[in-house]
Amino acid sequence: MSASWQPVGSIAALKRRARLLACARDFFARRKVLEVETPLLSAAGITDPQIESLRTAIAGIGTPFFLSTSPEFAMKRLLAAGSGDIFQICKVFRDGEIGRWHEPEFTMIEWYRIGFDDERLMTEVAELVAALLEPERRLEPPERLTYREVILRHAGVDMNTATAQDLADAALACGVDCRADLDRDARLDLLISLVAGPKLGRNRPTFVCDYPASQAALAKIKPGSPPVAARFELYLDGVELANGFHELTDAREQRRRFESDLAVRTGRGQACPPIDERLLEALNKGVPECAGVALGFDRLAAIALGQGGLKSAMSFSIESA
Repeated sequence: MSASWQPVGSIAALKRRARLLACARDFFARRKVLEVETPLLSAAGITDPQIESLRTAIAGIGTPFFLSTSPEFAMKRLLAAGSGDIFQICKVFRDGEIGRWHEPEFTMIEWYRIGFDDERLMTEVAELVAALLEPERRLEPPERLTYREVILRHAGVDMNTATAQDLADAALACGVDCRADLDRDARLDLLISLVAGPKLGRNRPTFVCDYPASQAALAKIKPGSPPVAARFELYLDGVELANGFHELTDAREQRRRFESDLAVRTGRGQACPPIDERLLEALNKGVPECAGVALGFDRLAAIALGQGGLKSAMSFSIESA
């Protein structure tokens, strides 16, 4: 039997998807946020140990290129060049991500707002989600919970005082096996993603904020005891939709984090892509104070359609590409 040529999403779903894309563009146009395009290929890859880039080769060029896992680095270079507020709707690629809510090729909405911090950006993210889902679905006002509150509420453990073994015991009590070789951050991630996450965002958007400083990624660190990252994630219907930061603009600290990532990748036997030196040059020149966020459009479209996975909101999945 030949492979099916038909789309995985219905034509009605694809028409709704198109309306959602138009609505998103209108949302930013009314706020005078400039739409930009950046390359899908880059000479530098992502250093984050949790994300794997797809590689490709270009005839006549000896070094590999990497398909974009996010337009973030290129967009920050535009910010340094004086673009002002910008957004992008684009395809991104991540190796090894296949499942009900994952595809190796997916659509992302990413935007940056100059003068915003993570608190102010969360408000705008909630406004975009409401604009895309209404009038078909009315959401209750969004809630904001700290990372610590979420872990305590859904896993019954205080991350500020818990040992690594306490976290493993809490995961096991919730039915999640925690391998002995996982470090503390990996155990916290299990509790957030597998224990708490599916319970978040029921009938209202839930923002999880104030991440552990060790999970800052590209975010600034807020002083305190303990210090926390100016980072948030958005959940709706138990699905993680967005990841946002009050952006780190210190080139020296960014390089340190990149090098720390590469040390972790080396220890795990993962490939180590080149550091994005062009981003670091842009940070040295001066990226303005800003907040930025990446939102998984396919996930939001599936939720808007009342579906339980990405394929219903896409024309073709990786299996039918």
